[in-house]
Amino acid sequence: MSGIKKVNENYSCNWIRSGDSGPLLLLAHGAGAPMDSDFMEHLAVRLADAGVRVWRFEFDYMARRRLGASRRPPPRVRVLLEEWRHVLRLASFGEEGVFIGGKSMGGRLASLLAAGVGDEAKGLPLSGCLCFGYPFHPPGKPDRWRTDHFSALTVPTWIAQGERDPFGKRERVCEHLARGADTNPALAIEWIPDGNHDLMPPKRGVATWESNLDQAARKAAKFMFNNTN
Repeated sequence: MSGIKKVNENYSCNWIRSGDSGPLLLLAHGAGAPMDSDFMEHLAVRLADAGVRVWRFEFDYMARRRLGASRRPPPRVRVLLEEWRHVLRLASFGEEGVFIGGKSMGGRLASLLAAGVGDEAKGLPLSGCLCFGYPFHPPGKPDRWRTDHFSALTVPTWIAQGERDPFGKRERVCEHLARGADTNPALAIEWIPDGNHDLMPPKRGVATWESNLDQAARKAAKFMFNNTN
């Protein structure tokens, strides 16, 4: 099921819904690709097959591109968090709560909500947070960590990260988190073999994109079922 839903007087968002039952995951896209990119499509199908309801949505700047707007960069984080808040209010919450997550930027924003940044998710029954390809730092700038809020995570948080992701390779991320400043027992990372930022391995390797997506979706679904209230 897909459609366009009015969020408030300032903007609307596009929706795509997959799955009929199971835990509910609100899934946001990354900074440069829409909710129906190849990655988002393949991931959503696999999650639905694993028994998860997936509601994909687009932030206003991305939705406007479909109407002919220029390819401007995303607005500031506070603006995107405000949009997330409206999306959360639009969702129908069951007794089991809801999971929030996203690809890259979308996952980072979800983790900020899970850490209580800005109180956008305050009072909502969040069951957990999932990030696919977390942007630990900008590519080529490994000292600009985006993990300060990890210690404040208030719900179980799970990250699927490619081992060779330029936004956070396995060795460097593990080394950084081992220092202890940004660690949290609520956080778990699933390392995807030889995966890049889209979890895609080199063609010469043993793993395939399909097998990596299968692993990410399977482990994500297990995480959600284990943390459903």
